Amino acid sequence: MTAGHLAVIDMQHVFAAPASPWATPRYADAVAGVRSLLPSFDDRVTFTRFLAPGTPTGAWRAYYDRWPFALQPPDSELWQLSEEFAEHAAHVVDATTFGKWTPQLAARVGPDDRLVLAGVSTECCVLSTALAAADAGVEVLVVADACAGVDDDSHLKALQIMGLYQPIVRITTVDDLLAESRP
Repeated sequence: MTAGHLAVIDMQHVFAAPASPWATPRYADAVAGVRSLLPSFDDRVTFTRFLAPGTPTGAWRAYYDRWPFALQPPDSELWQLSEEFAEHAAHVVDATTFGKWTPQLAARVGPDDRLVLAGVSTECCVLSTALAAADAGVEVLVVADACAGVDDDSHLKALQIMGLYQPIVRITTVDDLLAESRP
């Protein structure tokens, strides 16, 4: 059993669908990485979903002026988790923010546990979640090959930036993380 709590960030149709303006080209690679991790975490897994607010306020108004297609209700197909994860999503945290370090996720992780992050997109919601959790004093492991970005360069740059936060934030791989739990 791997120590910590796995948060699977925003593995949703809006990022999986090739025709989506927010398509993540290596989404399938992130899916494969997440699927490899799930058995090692049992019920210590939380899936997150990015949702549009009912009425954008503040700077979010300009954001949704740029991305009006996303102004859909929470039950829209766009916001649903990918089919690969429906049976594993016993715990889901919804947020209208990039960062998913919400009180709900913090309560699931606990103050002295570590947070293992996987999902999309590396340079946006994964990064925002990692830094907020680190600021809260939580050890964060980002599983590089279970994440995907809008492109390879952005993904690598985000990993490099998060790597600067060592030892609070560490970058790892699926194999290295799973090897930690073997006797």
